[in-house]
Amino acid sequence: MASHNYNRREFLNASARNAAGVAVGALGLGMSANAAEASPVRVGMIGAGNRGQELALLFAQQPGAVVTSLCDVDIRHAALLQDELRKATGARPVIVPDHEAMLSRSDVDAVVIATPDHWHARIAVEACQAGKDIYLEQPVALSIRQGEQIVAAAKQSGSLIQTGLPQRSGTHFVSAVNAIQSGAIGSIHFAKAWAVHQRRPLALQESSTPPPGVDYDRWLGPAETRPFQPSRFHQNWQWFWDYGAGELGCWGVQYLDVVRWGLNLDLPSRISASGGCLHLQDQRETPDTLTVQYEFDDVQVLWEHRQWSNHGIEGRTAGAAFYGSDGTLVIDRSGWKVYGGKQSLFEGASEIRSTHIADFLESIRTQKSPSADIETGHHSMTLCHLGNISYRLGRALKFDPQSKSFLHDDEANQLLDCRSRAPWNVTEAT
Repeated sequence: MASHNYNRREFLNASARNAAGVAVGALGLGMSANAAEASPVRVGMIGAGNRGQELALLFAQQPGAVVTSLCDVDIRHAALLQDELRKATGARPVIVPDHEAMLSRSDVDAVVIATPDHWHARIAVEACQAGKDIYLEQPVALSIRQGEQIVAAAKQSGSLIQTGLPQRSGTHFVSAVNAIQSGAIGSIHFAKAWAVHQRRPLALQESSTPPPGVDYDRWLGPAETRPFQPSRFHQNWQWFWDYGAGELGCWGVQYLDVVRWGLNLDLPSRISASGGCLHLQDQRETPDTLTVQYEFDDVQVLWEHRQWSNHGIEGRTAGAAFYGSDGTLVIDRSGWKVYGGKQSLFEGASEIRSTHIADFLESIRTQKSPSADIETGHHSMTLCHLGNISYRLGRALKFDPQSKSFLHDDEANQLLDCRSRAPWNVTEAT
């Protein structure tokens, strides 16, 4: 559908066919439920915090999956999730002491990795070596080189990895990408993604003793040894470079992936970031205010976040916008709409979380690539790492997408990887 000969009925028909194809896939999951129940995918949960609890319950609701075991360095989290799953399913998964014990179990076909980010790469590589399929939360790794190690381990083992980009399984995201790539808003040379939230400031807390039932040394794992501080622990760790990637790792990877998907982008040639901790005067290290400009061959992409505001961009708290010569398409999890276009085009929200998990389970059964495989997840998270590196160095950077390295910049290239502590670093597992 060329942009100059765009027809609303043609687009809606095409979108309906596209959405129907995804729906048929979901229906196929339901139709094969009896077969799935006869041989369900047995899932082990690694990480039982807030996100792990949410994912465990979503997996438990799938007709083709059963959660058999779980582990967490905080026994309180593990016990709570065990009880929640018992209430939800009537079955009581076993609690195992650590992820190594989980990976050795014969009643685990696939694992869900929902730990803090600094543990992702080590566990993912070991899971591949153990022959497990993996649902890996974003960020897939704490550095670009760690992500590459996971990709290599998956290729070598044949493990299937679905990364935590649920938009890839949402029918309204699929139809929006279809509209963009069909020329519905003409040629596109600028796109934007953003997140605007009011994050809570961190309470200023002194070092203390870890809570009872917490294996704090294992929680630190690959990270540098340091005294326990509640402000760096549960719910807060993503704002510290040793454990997380800040807002870019939370919301940035979700919507920069949508931009990369819609425009068929790989990696940029130039990155320029600016910002800082301008409002939340607390202990956090990652910026509360940030803009990152990514330069591709003929497209400019802008990321923006504010952690202290409640007025979103384009009327949406977190989302993406594609600015075309024939209109602007704005999308978030509530739907999408074209503004200023030749036709009035829009679509409401689709279910993304359960559908994403169903896609992963179907991939295991059919051995097809999942909708957000490890290479997809790694490339989209690479954009976020590049933005963080530019911010931390305080200057624009030139990047070679082929060599995956910065041009003539040894200091920047040192940040392609992160320091990690033996014996839990990724190198020890490869």
